[in-house]
Formats: sequence, structure tokens, C-alpha cells
Amino acid sequence: MRFAIPQFIDIEPKIIGPITPRQFILLVIGGGTIFLCYKIFSFWTFLIITLFFLLPIIILFTFVKVNGRPFHYFVLAVLQTSRRPSLRVWKKEIVFEKELVIKKEEKITQPIRVKPPLPKRKLSELALKVDTGGKYSPENY
Repeated sequence: MRFAIPQFIDIEPKIIGPITPRQFILLVIGGGTIFLCYKIFSFWTFLIITLFFLLPIIILFTFVKVNGRPFHYFVLAVLQTSRRPSLRVWKKEIVFEKELVIKKEEKITQPIRVKPPLPKRKLSELALKVDTGGKYSPENY
């Protein structure tokens, strides 16, 4: 039995010419913002704000794609990256004593045994044994 495999699932449907529903919603929101600015500000202030601020932002968020993804995803990624630390440092700490809490007043400390690292020869023999699937054993040779 044959099944139809969905293809082009990352392509948004078009509703008005080449405009997708996401772009249409962004254009409606931008048009509403421009209309509010027209009602609130004087004509010249409205004209300056619209031409130099609102229209470029509306066009940028509606039509521009960065790496094949909509611009607002890019802005989100930049904001999330800027909030994270740029340098990550791993501090390896070896704890030699462990505290076991029995009661609030009593603490018992026990030393933790730390195994010494394997010698280089033993490590290479183990690696060879793992690589050969256990067929090689150094006792036979």
C-alpha cells in the first residue's frame, strides 16, 4: 500500500498573492500602528516617525529572512545570546572528604577513595582489547 509523504512542509501557504498569513498579520499590525500614530501626533511628526522608524521596521519584520528564517526569529536568537555569558569555565574540583549528615548536630566525615590513573601501557592494552572485541588479551602473548 502506498502512502503520500508530505513534502515542502516548511513552506508557508500563500493567502494573498505572495503574502503568507504571518506576513499579512504583521502588515495589519503595522498598519494599525501607523494609524494610531496618525491620530496621536501632528502631521509632520507622524510623517517623520512613519518614514524613518515604523515603515523600515514593518518591512524588516515582514519580508526579510536571515538564513532562511523570518527576521523575528533572528532577533529572538540575538537577545537570548546576549543574555548568556560568553565565557564558560569548567572548574574541576576533587572532593576528598564527604560529609554524611545523620542528625542536625552530628556530622560524620568519611574519606573518598580516588583511584590513581592507569599507566599508559595498561590503557593502551585496554583500548586494544576493546577495539578487537575482546579477542586480544595480553596474557596470551
